[in-house]
Amino acid sequence: MAQSRKSPASTAKKAADKAAKAEAKATRKAASKQRRSQLWQAFQMQRKEDKRLLPYMIGAFVVIVAIAVAAGIAIGGFTMVMLIPLGVVLGALVAFIIFGRRAQKSVYRKAEGQTGAAAWALDNLRGKWRVTPGVAATGHFDAVHRVIGRPGVIFVAEGSATRVKPLLAQEKKRTARLIGDVPIYDIVVGNGEGEVPLAKLERHLTKLPANITVKQMDSLESRLAALGTKIGPAAMPKGPMPSGAKVRGVQRSVRRK
Repeated sequence: MAQSRKSPASTAKKAADKAAKAEAKATRKAASKQRRSQLWQAFQMQRKEDKRLLPYMIGAFVVIVAIAVAAGIAIGGFTMVMLIPLGVVLGALVAFIIFGRRAQKSVYRKAEGQTGAAAWALDNLRGKWRVTPGVAATGHFDAVHRVIGRPGVIFVAEGSATRVKPLLAQEKKRTARLIGDVPIYDIVVGNGEGEVPLAKLERHLTKLPANITVKQMDSLESRLAALGTKIGPAAMPKGPMPSGAKVRGVQRSVRRK
C-alpha cells in the first residue's frame, strides 16, 4: 500500500505556522526583557531619590518572613514547610507593592503643577474610560478635558481656576444639549479649596457613582465626537511640561486654532 505524501502547500503552511510561533515567542521574550529592564531602571532612580524606599521594602519583607517562620515553627509538621516559602513570596510581593506606591507618588509629585499634567494623568487611567483631551483651552494652556465613564460625562479642568471655570460652564452647556439626562460632573485639578489634587484624581473619578452602562458610554462617545474640540489634541502638550519651559510658540498655535 502506497504511503500518502504531504502536499507542498501543507508543508509550507506548517513551516509558516512554526515560524510565526517562534517569532511570537521571541517577541514576548523581548517585551518581557524590556519590562524587566524598565522596572530595574525605575527602581534605581526611585532608590536614589527616596532614601526611605529600601528600609521600608526590607523591613516589610523581614517582618512578613519572620511571622511566617514563627507561625510555621509553632505549628510544626508539613505546615511549617509550606508557610516559610509562602512568607518569602508574600514578603516579596508586599515589598514590590511598597515600591510601586512610592514610585507613583513620586511621579505625581513631580508632575503636579506642570502644564498638561491632568491630561497625562487621564491618559493613564485604568479601566474603561474614554478620554478626549483639550476640548477647550486658553492661550495660557488652561484646558478642559472630557472623560466618558460609568458615572456619565466628566469635565476635568487644569490651570487657573478663574480662567477655566467659564470654559467648564460653556462645555457643560453645549454638551447637555446632546446628552439629555446623563449626569455631568466637573472637576478642577489643583490644591485650592474645592479642587482635586493630581495624585487623587483617579481615586476621585472611581468614587463617582455608576449611572450609565458601557453600551450607553459607546453611544455617548459617538454623539459627543460630533462636537469636536476647540483646539484639538495635537495642540496640547504630550505629558507634563517642565516648569519654565518656553511655550510661546505653542501658545501662538493654540490661539490660531
